Amino acid sequence: MKTIVIIPAYNEEKNIRKVVESVYDLKIDLDVLVVNDGSVDNTSNEANKTKATVIDLPNNLGIGGAVQTGYIYALKNNYDIAIQLDGDGQHNPKDIIRMLEKIENERYDMVIGSRFIEKTNYKQTIFRMAGIRIVSFIIKLLTGKKIYDTTSGYRAINKDIIREFSMNYPYDYPEPETNMRMIIKDKKITEIPVEMRKRMAGKSFVTPIKSIKYMIKVALSLFVLRLKKI
Repeated sequence: MKTIVIIPAYNEEKNIRKVVESVYDLKIDLDVLVVNDGSVDNTSNEANKTKATVIDLPNNLGIGGAVQTGYIYALKNNYDIAIQLDGDGQHNPKDIIRMLEKIENERYDMVIGSRFIEKTNYKQTIFRMAGIRIVSFIIKLLTGKKIYDTTSGYRAINKDIIREFSMNYPYDYPEPETNMRMIIKDKKITEIPVEMRKRMAGKSFVTPIKSIKYMIKVALSLFVLRLKKI
């Protein structure tokens, strides 16, 4: 199946080249797309030193806009599978092989790389972990399906969901909302355990206060989404 790895990147000049090259090191047949989300550093130059296709957005759209750009590209170029991978080096590309097997052999529509279905060395702040558990509870309450890692940005999807996401993808809370929307639409979804690594360089912009605000807004958006019935 024709496969693309979509890597959204904002100010990841110290990481993006290593991330792209680590995907190509898998030695499997796939393409890589870097969506440079209006970075003000050398992210674009570093990405262009690799074999990846690079799209430079004129402004910073945020993770939702950057990822949807990748899905639009995947749809227009007739890809069968799209894999979302963060540009900071925390996702191990070796997990891509298991994701592809789930879609190609077991016919899943979406495969989520989960930090929490098995015990790993990954450490999360108390605030973020509490928020993830609350959102997981809400999704289970509203849909009947448990998603352990509701905010994971490491996902593989098939062509049907590529089409869905290219047309409708939230800018603010993309992972929880799209997970729940696909559950409501009876898509076949599973999680596989992945080991998250430390950010290669730079620092996260997520603070405890931002985590709390984010989770409150996500919870409200999920209830609204359920009331709308898609």
